[in-house]
Amino acid sequence: MKVAVVGAGAVGAFVAQDLLDANHQVLLLERNPELAARLKPTLHTAWYVGDACEVSNLQDAGLATYDVLVAATGEDQVNLVVSLLAKQEFAVPRVVARVNDPRNKWLFTENWGVDVSVSTPHLLTALIEEAVSVGSLVRLLEFEHGDAQLIEVTLADDSPACDRTIAELQVPRDASIVAVLREGHLVVPRGDTVVQAGDEVLALVTLQSEDAMKTILIGA
Repeated sequence: MKVAVVGAGAVGAFVAQDLLDANHQVLLLERNPELAARLKPTLHTAWYVGDACEVSNLQDAGLATYDVLVAATGEDQVNLVVSLLAKQEFAVPRVVARVNDPRNKWLFTENWGVDVSVSTPHLLTALIEEAVSVGSLVRLLEFEHGDAQLIEVTLADDSPACDRTIAELQVPRDASIVAVLREGHLVVPRGDTVVQAGDEVLALVTLQSEDAMKTILIGA
C-alpha cells in the first residue's frame, strides 16, 4: 500500500520506518529542509520537502495516488489542515491523524477529514496496518506478557475462509474468533456465521495457535 506520512519528527520517522519494515511504499513529507537532510541517509524512503498545508505541494507530491495519509506532526492545527486537504482536495481513502493535545481530540472527526485519530506512535502504526492490510495478520494487543494476542485479519477474496461458517473453519481449541466487522457493523460470531471477503475478523490466539489461525484465515 502507498502511505504518505506528514512530519519527520520522532513520531513520523518512527511510523515511516515501521511501515517500510512492513513492506509498504512510504512517502515522508517534511517542511524543514535541514531535518530532512539529516534523516535522509538513515531513513530510506521517498521524500518531499515542503509545507504540506499548501495544496500545490501536495499536488506535486502526488498525494492523490496514495491509499493512506498520516498526519503525524507535533502541531494539531497542521494535522487538521493536512487531513482536511487530503480528504477534500485529493480524496485520500484513509486519513489517520495524530492528536498532540488531548483537549483537541473532539476536533479530529470526519468534519476535518479524519478517519482515525490517535495519540501514541505504537497505536498509530497498528491502526495504519489494520486500515490498509488485506490478507495480512495484524497484532493489535498482547495479553499475559505476549502469550496471548488479539489479532485482526481482513479477508482477501482468495482467503480459504471465505463463504464458510465459523464451525467449518475448525478453529484450534486455544483460539477463538471474538468478532467480525462487516461494512462498519459488528457481527457477533456464532457457529453458523458465514464469513465473507472483506470481513475484518478479530481473534484471540495463543503463541501456539497463531500460525494455525493464519493458515485458516489467510492460507499457507
